[in-house]
Amino acid sequence: MPDIPLLLLIAGFLILLSILTSKVSERFGVPALLLFLGVGMLAGSDGIGGIHFDNALVANFVGTIALAYILFSGGLDTSWQNIRPVLWRGLTLSTLGVLITALLLGLFVWLVLDFSFTASLLLAAIVSSTDAAAVFSVLRSRAVSLKGKLRPLLELESGSNDPMAIFLTIGLIQLLTVPDASWLALLPSFLLQMSLGTAIGLGTGSLASLVLNRIRLDYEGLYPVLSMSIVVMVFGLAETVGGNGFLAVYLCGIVLGNHDFIHKRSLMRFHDGLGWLMQISMFLVLGLLVFPSQLPTVIGSGLLVSVFLMFVARPIAVYIGLWRSQFDLRERTLVAWTGLRGAVPIVLATFPLLAGYPQSELIFNIVFFVVLTSVLLQGKTLMPLARWLGVDEPLASRPRYPLEFERTENMHGETREFEIQPDAAVVGKCIEDLELPSDVLILLIHRGERFVVPRGQTRIEPHDALLVLAEPNLLHVARRVLEVKASATKPAVDAGVCSEKTGHSDNTG
Repeated sequence: MPDIPLLLLIAGFLILLSILTSKVSERFGVPALLLFLGVGMLAGSDGIGGIHFDNALVANFVGTIALAYILFSGGLDTSWQNIRPVLWRGLTLSTLGVLITALLLGLFVWLVLDFSFTASLLLAAIVSSTDAAAVFSVLRSRAVSLKGKLRPLLELESGSNDPMAIFLTIGLIQLLTVPDASWLALLPSFLLQMSLGTAIGLGTGSLASLVLNRIRLDYEGLYPVLSMSIVVMVFGLAETVGGNGFLAVYLCGIVLGNHDFIHKRSLMRFHDGLGWLMQISMFLVLGLLVFPSQLPTVIGSGLLVSVFLMFVARPIAVYIGLWRSQFDLRERTLVAWTGLRGAVPIVLATFPLLAGYPQSELIFNIVFFVVLTSVLLQGKTLMPLARWLGVDEPLASRPRYPLEFERTENMHGETREFEIQPDAAVVGKCIEDLELPSDVLILLIHRGERFVVPRGQTRIEPHDALLVLAEPNLLHVARRVLEVKASATKPAVDAGVCSEKTGHSDNTG
């Protein structure tokens, strides 16, 4: 009988230790997932913790549930307006790019390692997808972003390429373990899984928005529970009818996140925190599952696979996927190098273990080594390369406002931030002179390092960030008013119109 209090103490301590190690990630630019894995490895059988854990079924279950919530959280935070210009290129990289990567790497593994052709493709398919969390943790730790449409492209590709890798992995395992399985059956299965996953994800996303807006729960704390149940229901429904559950929850998150629903701000924060908890839990379990003493035996094979994947397979797939696109050679090179592998390959490596495939332990150790190599090499060199290529830019910091509004059952308005560009027509005007609808309220102005409480005589200055409250349809009107460019034919605004020169008396700190 396990000692339950001791298990809870250990679990709490490991999660706390993982959270504290995230400060190391911020300081040295090492992806947090590597540190979480390290904590699990130190606590495991070969580490100082001595916790013996070799249950692939539990690790696979934890990884599957965690990935569902992580993908949903990623979709919830994805802006359709940002990804729409790169939609087809992102989907090309997440499907055709993954397939090309797997084929090239599989052929290489078959030629240089002692694997059958199908087993070589299996190993390649497992490591064919990239990890969005790893990429953007590096960017955030260096307070750096990427220019143009690079960030939304990487965001879309990293968030949507897992279903393709999962499908290839499961299909190849069937070919290896089921005698009557056929290559020809994979294509209809792929089309069925993706079409059902897409339909269920899009449909349930719209339905979830409707449910959240129409249902009237007596306790606000039940809304996060409701959203959690939506995730597992969508995943379970898609998998039950033969669709791809991971694609379904990701699309459900995108659709829901781009709809307006009550308690949206608090629910997005909840799922952001839940996503971090799922990442930590998944990496800890996967770290416990690996035996570091077995890794030296795969160093040679792992290095060969890693080098070919990073320098040959991924770049070729990216250059083909972005052929004749709006991205220039520098941007394509950065995308080719931004192929960090993360938790998904390690989770997928547990599938051969569950299937009882003879070379499953060797595949698991090679995959784990490839992930470590990718995170260490690509993670540490990503920003220097972006700087050298000239595609990096400072990460815009979003102000934390001292007040906040959120849509509830009795309040249907929402807040939105508008940054005033220097060439905007409203620059120099008083708030009372703006042609805004009467139901549009400017709550606060972020100006430099301080906040200004707006009054009718407060003058709009360049680079002001206006926090605006209004109904969703009126926010579109406010956007047109605040973002319209100044006309060269219009006379300059008289600086003496406003009774308040700068609004300094409105400073709230």
